[in-house]
Amino acid sequence: MRLILYSKPGCHLCEGLQEKLEKIQNLSFELEIRDITTREDWFAAYQYEVPILYLSNRPPGSQSPTAGNPPTALIHQAAIAEEEIIEAPLPRPSPRASVQQLEQMLSKYLAN
Repeated sequence: MRLILYSKPGCHLCEGLQEKLEKIQNLSFELEIRDITTREDWFAAYQYEVPILYLSNRPPGSQSPTAGNPPTALIHQAAIAEEEIIEAPLPRPSPRASVQQLEQMLSKYLAN
């Protein structure tokens, strides 16, 4: 599974959550950081909400079909793969949550 963290530069809450997520050792997930300042749609949606965590069913190690410039022959396959990807928002963890508390909260969602 993949966790997606919508973040922005200079956000201490975002940086704190990212640091805690990177310290989790007992759960298997890939962490993808999305800087909301790089896309207008992300910025409009999350400018007052970051940090936001999403759970994605995209397999670890796979790239988003929109990342980079896939060859023309793969664009159709990428569009099909994109339709099958489900991203679901997770409850916002408290900034005061410890790494262990964050791990316990995430274990409920990563197990499903």
